[in-house]
Amino acid sequence: MLATYYELNKRKKEIEAEMNALKDSFHEFFDAQIGKEDKGEVILNGFKLQRQIRRSEKYDEIATVQRLEELQMNDLIQTVKKPDGVKIKSALNLGFLQEKDLEGCMITTSSSAITVKPITPR
Repeated sequence: MLATYYELNKRKKEIEAEMNALKDSFHEFFDAQIGKEDKGEVILNGFKLQRQIRRSEKYDEIATVQRLEELQMNDLIQTVKKPDGVKIKSALNLGFLQEKDLEGCMITTSSSAITVKPITPR
C-alpha cells in the first residue's frame, strides 16, 4: 500500500504539472485570438474548450477607510475587535494576567498529514 500510495502521488504531481502547462497554452491561445481577460469558446475534434472570466471587486481597506473618514461617513467603517495574541503572551509572562483568567478562551485545533517517501539503503 505504501509503494502504491507513493507512486500514485508521484504520478498525480506529474499529471498536475502537465495539466497546468496545457492550461497555460489554452490561455495563450485565447489571449491571441480574442484578447486577455475575455471569455471565449472553440470547438475542435469533438471537444469544446471554454475560457470563463471571473471578476471580483473589493475595496482597498486603507484608501477606503481614509476616504470615508474624510467624508465623515464613519458609520460605514467596521470596528473589528479581536484578541492580540502577542500582547496576551507578554501579559502572561509579565504576570499581569494569569492563565486561569482566560480559562475557556483558548481554542486548540490540529490537522494531520500523510507523507510517504522511499528509503534508499546506504
